[in-house]
Amino acid sequence: MSPIAMTLLLVVSLGVFAYSATRRWRLMMVAKRPENRADQAGRRIGTVLAYVCAQKRMPRYPLAGWAHIAVFFGFVVLLLNSIILWCRGYSEDFDFWGIFGLNSALGIAYAVLRDVFIVLVLVGTLAFFYNRLVARLKRLTLNFEGLLILLIIFVMMIADLVYEGVEINAPPNDGRFQAAMPFASLTAVLLGGFSEPTQHALWQAGFWTHSALVLLFLNLLPYGKHFHVLTVVPNVFARSLTPRGRLAPLSDIEGRLEREETLGVKRVADFSWKDALDFYTCTECGRCSDHCPATSTGKLLSPKHLTIDLRDYMYRHADELIAVDAKPVSGAAAETAAPQVLVPDVIKPEVLWACTTCSACETECPVFITYIDKIVDLRRHLAMERGEFPEQLATMFQGLENAGNPYSFPNDQRAEWAQGLDVPLMVEKSDVEYLYWVGCAASFDDRSRKIARAFAQLLKTAGVSFAILGPEERCNGDPARRAGNEFLFQTLAQQNIEVLNNYKVRKIVTTCPHCFNTLKHEYPDFGGHYEVIHHSELLAQLVRAGKLVPRTRVDARVAYHDACYLGRHNEIYDPPRDVLAAIPGVRLSEPMQSRDRGMCCGAGGAQMWKEEEAGHARVNHTRVRQLLTALPAGGTDNLLASACPFCKTMLSDGLADQGHEGVGQLDIAELLWKSVQGEIA
Repeated sequence: MSPIAMTLLLVVSLGVFAYSATRRWRLMMVAKRPENRADQAGRRIGTVLAYVCAQKRMPRYPLAGWAHIAVFFGFVVLLLNSIILWCRGYSEDFDFWGIFGLNSALGIAYAVLRDVFIVLVLVGTLAFFYNRLVARLKRLTLNFEGLLILLIIFVMMIADLVYEGVEINAPPNDGRFQAAMPFASLTAVLLGGFSEPTQHALWQAGFWTHSALVLLFLNLLPYGKHFHVLTVVPNVFARSLTPRGRLAPLSDIEGRLEREETLGVKRVADFSWKDALDFYTCTECGRCSDHCPATSTGKLLSPKHLTIDLRDYMYRHADELIAVDAKPVSGAAAETAAPQVLVPDVIKPEVLWACTTCSACETECPVFITYIDKIVDLRRHLAMERGEFPEQLATMFQGLENAGNPYSFPNDQRAEWAQGLDVPLMVEKSDVEYLYWVGCAASFDDRSRKIARAFAQLLKTAGVSFAILGPEERCNGDPARRAGNEFLFQTLAQQNIEVLNNYKVRKIVTTCPHCFNTLKHEYPDFGGHYEVIHHSELLAQLVRAGKLVPRTRVDARVAYHDACYLGRHNEIYDPPRDVLAAIPGVRLSEPMQSRDRGMCCGAGGAQMWKEEEAGHARVNHTRVRQLLTALPAGGTDNLLASACPFCKTMLSDGLADQGHEGVGQLDIAELLWKSVQGEIA
């Protein structure tokens, strides 16, 4: 081999990569919002082991997943082979001083692994080619870079087989079959008919092809989607360890306004370094968009393209971003300096407002990219600084500000749903086990009031001590926060926490997953620490304890809809199903899209209070059709069940809009009360 040629190859390649990596690091550091992702190191390392090393999320898409696993482990195994080949540029027989020679047990073991994984990587690469060129999956981006990388990997593996095959044909092996390298031995047979000079040329070609292509691959990484090969470990290590349903609070809003600081995200600099690392790490696999309800119904939002657009914008403006970061400007100069405002210059507002914050994208992402926090941060800037949001949200904001609820009903009507049920108010009886946080929908919406009445009667039947706040309860603030109005959310949160802490509330039960999520995961940031339970959990406990005994048959074929803020955000899947399973006559049928792959009803992320962005279908219509596929066509006892008042509204409307008035729609509390008591009060 040629030490000079190898030295030039390594020095130039590694030098160019060092320059590229340094530039990417400086660009990432342009994102200035502080972020601490070094806590709980043990838990973070465990995540890396499970989701990077063990590839835990990959098999959710079987063909692509197992192909990726083959390629991933192939690269891990073959990295040592690359090092050996580079060293052989200086010493032709280098094998780490006999450690990895075929005369040692370790060398034989590695030879087996190398031989097998060369073929597995080839198979995996062919699977990727199939998905892109034959199946042409919509979730994938077909571009030159992706195909080039696949071709490089494929050629590298062929080069390895050729190199090893010629090695087997040369002395001292002289073409004898090597049990440790069956595929290389087969290649040796195929090459055996060539002359010795030709085989030597092939040997040289195999050696230099692998040695050079792996370095070319390394230098391509910082400029495309395969950058995740290098960034995935730090990105997964630095993932958020807070509950998925929690949004980080925006601190000192009034002070920021006085100092004329940005609220939310206006420019790239307003993101955190972890956000930028997310952009770098996107694999463009499209799993996020494949399950996004907005994408599925033809909206402009695609989580994948949102991430790619922000990443590519940073790449295009790297020079300006780094220059401005090195020499900050302020005042009018800052307004004219590149880069410009992200919305609408890079991201269209319609993209942001189409998000239901359902977390389907984050559930699917194999590299733990987050999308909801970025979308809400961009909404925060639009809503609080620029006053730009869908006009229907203005009515919702006004209702929250003036009446304490998004319906704009007088707040003193909050307890009217309980007329005749003798439900105590906290002001009358505060020494109770549970505060029942009723929520706005169950307080004011006629359909949802039935949920509250059924649940209250179940609690009374089970002998559970509870009370409600009535007019003292205000909206928890979820719709304001998800719509970007963080100031309004914090105002409502502080008012509610003051009331709750005044009564020394310890346990809260809710029928609304949005209330549940906010009270449980977001109120602690403002001093509200409570034990919060969803009504599906409490009902399941009461049934198991024999305090609620379903007696009356409810003959129905039921398709259960998983609410996003109960399921994906809080991983509560079994309790509502346990309640349904306990009701005599109920036959539960699971749609294909269920549990953590259940589609959103379309109400989350403040969508309940605005019109959907233009698309070829409505989210709730699509979800209803999915649920109905689990039920017999034309069945007279078909029923959709849910455990969220907003889901009840969206599913009921979806049924009515599409002519399925004969299909019932009930909350699990209504169904259980029907069985326990014989009728719904």
